[in-house]
Amino acid sequence: MIDTDLPTAPATSPLARGFAACLAAVTEVPVTDLPLPAGDLPQALGAWRSWLAGRGFGLVPIADPTAFQWAGWWLAVVQTTDTEAATVAFGTPPGIVLSPQDPALLGQPTAELPITAAYAVASLDPVLPAATATPDLHGTVEGLAVAPAAEAEMRLLEVASARAGRGLDGDRYAAGAGTFSPRAGHRPGYDLTLMAAEVLDELIAAGHAVDFAATRRNVLTRGIDVNALVGHTFHIGDVLCAGRRLCEPCVHLDRLSGPGLLRPLIHKGGLRVDVLTDGEIRLGTPIRPA
Repeated sequence: MIDTDLPTAPATSPLARGFAACLAAVTEVPVTDLPLPAGDLPQALGAWRSWLAGRGFGLVPIADPTAFQWAGWWLAVVQTTDTEAATVAFGTPPGIVLSPQDPALLGQPTAELPITAAYAVASLDPVLPAATATPDLHGTVEGLAVAPAAEAEMRLLEVASARAGRGLDGDRYAAGAGTFSPRAGHRPGYDLTLMAAEVLDELIAAGHAVDFAATRRNVLTRGIDVNALVGHTFHIGDVLCAGRRLCEPCVHLDRLSGPGLLRPLIHKGGLRVDVLTDGEIRLGTPIRPA
């Protein structure tokens, strides 16, 4: 997502101009490349649907936005005191990460906002990309942390025991007691979470007061692109793991660890992993492809 300015178009309503800025931000195109007809949002939506269709995408209405859960961008129109404001939401549970018309909405949980309309930008082609070869990536474990219960303080460790199909001993997800633990049987991606130390370095350099525990991830890595491990198996020491999907940030993380983490961690929030074999993980343990 990129930052964009509100376009200048006197004949177009402020809401439509705000929505244009949000749509340009999530599609990462200059806002001046978007069609912007005169009138209110309904007129603009028709023009944007045609513009997106020419690029293989559609603009899909969301029936129940306050209950919507999706780890991706979506656009919400929020009723404010005086008017309506276009925003971008992200995460599960989602929060507002962009609000050109009303910056006071940033970080607010969408479940608590009066949303009058919402839309997702979706591909018209459902074909999934073919799996690629396992990347030749290597790194080390720089940190280990567990929390015994949902929302409990993270506890740093020097060594942890990993259990196949569960996670780390002493962690809430190994016990099935995490905030997002599946309530009906095992589901992929809930055993373990990885986080790159390089991302924390970037956040600290940008002025964010954040440490490993604040991310609420289990394993802090150094020297490896954790995003590239999605869809691949790899070893953390003698523990065989499978990378399932990105561990995107959510408004829950903002609430527990302080505001301001949601947007800078988008696509940098780590990796969700399944543990395939039992074993021990220590600080300094090597990470390597399987």
